[in-house]
Amino acid sequence: MLLSRALIVRFAAFLSLALLAVSPQQAAAYSRVKDLVDVDGIRDNMLVGYGLVVGLNGSGDSLKNAPFTQQTLQTMLERMGVNTRGQTMQTKNTAAVMVTANLPAFAAQGTHIDVSVSALGDAKSLQGGTLLVTTLFGADGQIYALGQGPVAIGGFTASGDAASVTRGVPTAGRISNGAIVEREIPFQLAAETSLKLSLHNPDLTTATRIASAVNAYLGTNIAEVSDPSTVHLAVPASYPHGVVGLLTDVEQVKVDPDQPAKVVIDEQSGVIVMGSDVRISTIAIAQGNLTIKVTETPEISQPGPFSKGETATQNRTNIQIDDSKGNKMAVLKSGVSLQNLVDGLNALGVGPRDIISILQAIKAAGALQADIQVIG
Repeated sequence: MLLSRALIVRFAAFLSLALLAVSPQQAAAYSRVKDLVDVDGIRDNMLVGYGLVVGLNGSGDSLKNAPFTQQTLQTMLERMGVNTRGQTMQTKNTAAVMVTANLPAFAAQGTHIDVSVSALGDAKSLQGGTLLVTTLFGADGQIYALGQGPVAIGGFTASGDAASVTRGVPTAGRISNGAIVEREIPFQLAAETSLKLSLHNPDLTTATRIASAVNAYLGTNIAEVSDPSTVHLAVPASYPHGVVGLLTDVEQVKVDPDQPAKVVIDEQSGVIVMGSDVRISTIAIAQGNLTIKVTETPEISQPGPFSKGETATQNRTNIQIDDSKGNKMAVLKSGVSLQNLVDGLNALGVGPRDIISILQAIKAAGALQADIQVIG
């Protein structure tokens, strides 16, 4: 951890002021239960398929390097009565693609969903292509949708004899409403007698608050916490509009979610994310290091008039040594919010790399009351 003397002095002064600005209580941030949980059984399902995109302007797969494209093309032509077995095919207007889609919960037969198309071979662009009829399978191997239509891409590529440019990803695109649902996923929500709410971020305090808020809103104890990620709801037999009415009311209940004290650090990009409950305990900080700065300044030496001398270049060396003898230890009292600390360091011009070093040093000393999670 390398910091200048002036930075240490400003750092200690800022923390002293931050102690006075720490509020004993923070305003609650209420969220709807709808935004905190998922209802067991109400979920999307992933679909995947393999197909062909045709109509490309010479930017498709080279059949020598993508034999699966040639095999698929031959199979498709045989189904249409055209026999190309044993023939040499050199078309570059076709590309093999993987087609993916999300089947929403309760999607009825005949409804349309969006699909994503991605090149599988060495195609350079899918611009102007059209996806042929492609079956989309679920995890159980059943066909749930059929996709087809023109592919819209968000990138492009252009090239000449000596240069080329590519913007975005021209080998991936989307087809809006490009698939038709052929099979519905059976789930009788109205027949359920109990529901399970799964928290997006498992936390025992948040789960308990959800159950308490639901019970208080309905005036009866129908919600029960089984673990930090699950809240069970018993559906009253006489509830108006049954399960659907119960979920509609429960989703709008406001809850103040709790979160653990955690600091997430991405060392590659220098991004720091922290919770508002992170605190530091009383700690003393001192910084001292030896800094040697060597500066080379070239000087030009000119000979006198009418002399036989030559112009010469000489280097003047300047060496500065800073052993940080004036640095002193600063005592930081407990209660300083880490959020205020980092805001102040940013205001002082401290970069993310130095902030990461400070946080890791405080954590190593046992004064950071939070978990540090390093990613990247």
